[in-house]
Amino acid sequence: MKTIDELLQEGVEGKRVFVRADLNVPLDGTTITDDGRIRAVVPTVKALADAGARVVVASHLGRPKGAPDPAFSLAPAAARLGELLGAEVAFATDTVGESATATVAGLADGQVAVIENLRFNAGETSKDDAERGAFADLLAALADVYVGDGFGAVHRKHASVFDLPARLPHSAGYLIATEVGVLRKLTDDVRRPYVVVLGGSKVSDKLGVIDHLLEKADRILVGGGMVFTFLKAQGHEVGTSLLQEDQIPVVQEYLARAKERGVEFVLPVDVLVSSEFPDMKTKAPAHPETVAADAVPADRMGLDIGPETRKLYASKLADAATVFWNGPMGVFEHPDYAEGTRAVAQALVDSSAFTVVGGGDSAAAVRILGFDEKAFGHISTGGGASLEYLEGKTLPGLAALED
Repeated sequence: MKTIDELLQEGVEGKRVFVRADLNVPLDGTTITDDGRIRAVVPTVKALADAGARVVVASHLGRPKGAPDPAFSLAPAAARLGELLGAEVAFATDTVGESATATVAGLADGQVAVIENLRFNAGETSKDDAERGAFADLLAALADVYVGDGFGAVHRKHASVFDLPARLPHSAGYLIATEVGVLRKLTDDVRRPYVVVLGGSKVSDKLGVIDHLLEKADRILVGGGMVFTFLKAQGHEVGTSLLQEDQIPVVQEYLARAKERGVEFVLPVDVLVSSEFPDMKTKAPAHPETVAADAVPADRMGLDIGPETRKLYASKLADAATVFWNGPMGVFEHPDYAEGTRAVAQALVDSSAFTVVGGGDSAAAVRILGFDEKAFGHISTGGGASLEYLEGKTLPGLAALED
């Protein structure tokens, strides 16, 4: 995989460099609530601009249905990128139309432009190779060189991620190089004990990575909504908690495999429950109660791990040499259900281990809960991509960057 440093050594002055970034940031209207993914691509964009390239930044945002939708415009992300670069960033109001063509043509050496949301064109995500390729052809006309730096999208076989690199000289940006280097530390030469913390809502989202990690990890801690499928698989009452009944046989098989292989599988001993889901708009007090994890009342739902589990999980992380964390322990966006996720984050901060926060909600939680990002070994920008890499899957966006 060619690196951006090699590209810079060859020279990019005057060249149009297409940077596939991941600017898929959360928005409250037009207000960015977490700019972590924008900050992550700044080193690549700045290095190219400083070397005299004419930088064309492209990304998706959200899930528009293949047509323009103002709610998913990249305009706020373009403005924030300009603030972080300390330079004006031009914005094209389409992807490959008149505005994009004119905006790119108007760039001088060292200037940067962002084109509109790639998913406003149905060709970006099409499963039809010809339709996707036709869109990639139009994108290729905007550039001379391709730099892949949107790690959060490399697990997608999309036009700008998979098809476009085949049409242009290509290299990996700093972010992708960093992400791959970190993930190799979780797969190839792992320092032990290796502890994995998994949370989030659905166990089905994590089945592949659990299957793979049963061959790699020494200890797996589970929280979040997904834990109730594990508790049900052990025969416990879970009340009205989130439950995937169809996954119970798979979970039971994983628990049996973990026991056979000597992998310590740790589940909560207590949970916070309530009769209803908290009001996420007003954040009104929810007044949860703490119950044993094997005794959730039939009319209650579990929404966070309890205080004894927080202590237990902190103790299970204390001796780790490597930790991978993906998924919050509860509904961390509400203050009454944030303490489980906070406890895991704090345990990672206190640890001497190499700690990796696996993107998505986990990365958002770290920032929302006020932790210093530098206190962690690495905070990934791609939750889904990180998980698929750890599953051992071939990621289309990485494969496309290989020479």
